[in-house]
Amino acid sequence: MEFEVRIASESDLVAVRNVVGDAYTPYISLIGQKPGPLLDDYEALIRAGRVTVVEIHEVVQGLLVLIPENGTMLLDNVAVAPSAQGLGLGRKLMAYAEQCARTAGCQLIRLYTNEAMARNIEYYARIGYVETHRAEEKGLKRVFMTKTLT
Repeated sequence: MEFEVRIASESDLVAVRNVVGDAYTPYISLIGQKPGPLLDDYEALIRAGRVTVVEIHEVVQGLLVLIPENGTMLLDNVAVAPSAQGLGLGRKLMAYAEQCARTAGCQLIRLYTNEAMARNIEYYARIGYVETHRAEEKGLKRVFMTKTLT
């Protein structure tokens, strides 16, 4: 299956919001409130060039949000539509994020996830991310992880 990865445009806003909603809404009952990505301003993030989408047959099925920070790249969000999970889009987006970080001259990429999202934490650890700390931000219990890029 062929995927197209590209920077999101304003015409992708509805699709981006739909993917995020579909991917994160199931976690509301698990964590007791909306996960952080459901509160983000995707219109502003798209205008700033921070959102990358992945399409299958010209339909947005996944996305990531990358934010450069003083020599480190923050992987602020990675989401795949539930209907497209298991197709390798998450792996493709993670690899793309790391390549973007390298291209930007970053030696480190960092991310955070909710501590209740154990499957995500396990996945990130399997692909080389190391937990650095846990903290509560905006009422969300987060696990912070980094990966050194070579």
